[in-house]
Amino acid sequence: MAALASEIDDFLHRYLRAERHASPHTLRNYAADLRQFAAFAGAETDPAALDHIRIRQFLAALHARGAQKASLARRLATLRSFFRYLAREGRVRDNPARLVSSPKLGRHLPAIPTAEQVNRLLDALPSQGPRALRDRAILELLYGSGLRVSELAGLDLADLDFGTESLRVSGKGRKERIVPFGSKARAALEAYLSARAQLLAGGTAAGGRRPAALFVNRRGGRLTTRSVARLVKGYCLRFGLDAGLHPHSFRHAFASHLLGEGADLRAIQEMLGHKSLATTQRYTQTNIRQLMEVYDRAHPKA
Repeated sequence: MAALASEIDDFLHRYLRAERHASPHTLRNYAADLRQFAAFAGAETDPAALDHIRIRQFLAALHARGAQKASLARRLATLRSFFRYLAREGRVRDNPARLVSSPKLGRHLPAIPTAEQVNRLLDALPSQGPRALRDRAILELLYGSGLRVSELAGLDLADLDFGTESLRVSGKGRKERIVPFGSKARAALEAYLSARAQLLAGGTAAGGRRPAALFVNRRGGRLTTRSVARLVKGYCLRFGLDAGLHPHSFRHAFASHLLGEGADLRAIQEMLGHKSLATTQRYTQTNIRQLMEVYDRAHPKA
């Protein structure tokens, strides 16, 4: 009999980290959800003794404490993945979480800045000083290439190819893809790279080597996803955009605006690195929503 706590550790490290190459953010979320479940069900409990009723009781207890439907759905998805792994390894007979229905969620369409809003922000960005040049290059790439913030933070100098105006991006599960960038992003990158040495201000990587990371802080370290999120939020507040916008908002804008200009959905899927076309198809609904808003405002018979 294996204790629930040890099975959770095995799932996190042997499966998610080593086999699935999950990001640190994903690992933290799975760990938090599963350890919360272990605290409820008993860390020393044999997972084979847990059934769908116990999982329902866990979700009911969270709901009674005020957990929202989206939070409950995430925890259930975590448990399904965990028990699916145990069933694959022969440690439980079947997956009890499959017998628990997910909470009904309303379809959420992300808030997306308009092309005019994005262009106004990019045009207003300061263009003097190495940090300002770095930040401009970051925002140009988030919007111009539709990168996830983790992908952007993970870029190395070697991933840039100015000859083809493209990036080698390491996406979810360490799957690589090639993503183009346009002339505006190219100009911003070239300006930043010419000032990158000034930004480092003597900071070096371990062993005295200059860092390989494309986007760095003044200490020479790789810029973190949190730092990117803070700078995006700061510029949005400074220039009058929605304070709720974040790096992923520019990825949404990239896809939505390409679609609005007639780009092929499959090509957008490839550039975004979506495994499923259904994920990319969310943006068709967003464009329909925006079209209806324009119709309601402008059409005399609306």
